[in-house]
Amino acid sequence: MKNYYAIIMAGGVGSRFWPMSTSQHPKQFLDILGTGNTLIQQTYNRMLNFCDKENIFVVTSNDYENLVKEQLPNLPKQNILAEPARKNTAPCIAYASYKIHKLNPNAITIVAPSDHLIKKEDTFTKAIKSCFKKAEKENCLITLGIKPTRPDTGYGYIQFKASDVAEKDKRMFKVKTFTEKPDSEMAKFFMDSGDFLWNSGIFIWSTKSIIESLEKNDAELANVFKEGLDDYNTKNEKAFIQKAYSICKNISIDYSVMEKANNVYVRASIIGWSDLGTWGSLYTHIQKDKKNNAIVGKNVINYDSKNCIVHVPKDKLVVIQGLEDYIVVESENTLMICKKQDEQHIRNFVNDVKVLKGDKFV
Repeated sequence: MKNYYAIIMAGGVGSRFWPMSTSQHPKQFLDILGTGNTLIQQTYNRMLNFCDKENIFVVTSNDYENLVKEQLPNLPKQNILAEPARKNTAPCIAYASYKIHKLNPNAITIVAPSDHLIKKEDTFTKAIKSCFKKAEKENCLITLGIKPTRPDTGYGYIQFKASDVAEKDKRMFKVKTFTEKPDSEMAKFFMDSGDFLWNSGIFIWSTKSIIESLEKNDAELANVFKEGLDDYNTKNEKAFIQKAYSICKNISIDYSVMEKANNVYVRASIIGWSDLGTWGSLYTHIQKDKKNNAIVGKNVINYDSKNCIVHVPKDKLVVIQGLEDYIVVESENTLMICKKQDEQHIRNFVNDVKVLKGDKFV
């Protein structure tokens, strides 16, 4: 296990979960499922199944460094990598990979978002261990693919084909194409064809492989972070990263590397996964009452309402009557009531609140 590392990406704002998720306290630091653990705590605990805590690194925004320390008290403080700006997943992965590679050139890493739900923990652990074994032996980049359960237009898709070599793991395939979020007709075609998986945004590779691939496929980005080789894990690291983030581009790892590399594999998995991107996605994962309402909150009294999501503080008494297919959320002096079918407007609500009421509520 000494060569196994985890990189948890925890810098996002999660504006689609407003008003619970705000720029001061985004969704990864919330117990959005009402389980007693926040999403980042669940992710950290999951990583302990195959990594020592000394080998878990969290990349987050400068703004959230204290939240990470507070919520993950057992994580070594030097393992919190604070980004001075939000520049998407490729710079975040480049920074952590060069830093870890300098600590251990034999490192095998899993890179995972901090705010995903995974219900089948044992199946997930088994899948990741299988990917680790492949990444130890081969120069490859592996992504975890999720078997689609519906023609969802909110996810990216991965088309796969049989591997060029005989794989020990029968769920391991070669990646043929990556496709961004499709329209509903295309999503239905992808699902019916049987050779597409959802792109989970969870990656497994050796630091050697990802660095080599970055240098080959996105030399501009790689060179920015390669320059800091003498500074990583020294007192000069912070100043170097400040400079690196001021000049590096904003780009996802999919565009930077994954869509260009020819050594990309996908491991098909059924792990009870959701990226918890919207209130609607959360609805499917919360226990429902007899009228199909998903309720988080101890004091909710409901009359004749059905198919609603209600998420309120446990000490707040809430009475709702006659609502159907609504989202009702209260958090920190903000109440939002919105039709489920219109939840894509939540980002617009956040922008309008900013303009009309300032940053206090967002």
